[in-house]
Amino acid sequence: MVRALPSTPAPLGSGGGEVLRLITMQRVPVCLTVHANGRRRYGYWQAVSAGSGYGGCYVALPTDECDALHAAGRIALGDPLIDPAKTTYPVRPVARGASAAGVPRQALTA
Repeated sequence: MVRALPSTPAPLGSGGGEVLRLITMQRVPVCLTVHANGRRRYGYWQAVSAGSGYGGCYVALPTDECDALHAAGRIALGDPLIDPAKTTYPVRPVARGASAAGVPRQALTA
């Protein structure tokens, strides 16, 4: 389910700045996964690094910071990939000045 978010941008916290930097770098694709039970998780896959001796792993991003970035119009969700247990949305940064004025942003809710 989707609901409208307030149009007033929230201030960007220090954690939000780091999350936005990770999303903007786009070295790895960041996704929002919404599970059938309503749980939401932003994250990305971190590949194996040379010399670490460990395999790749999924890295979760702070949901509150990502939601604040989405509410502020700093990140946008792409087309969903839907399966029975979850829906996955690609997350991309929004170029400054590119947000559609007067168009309400949407948030996903369970």
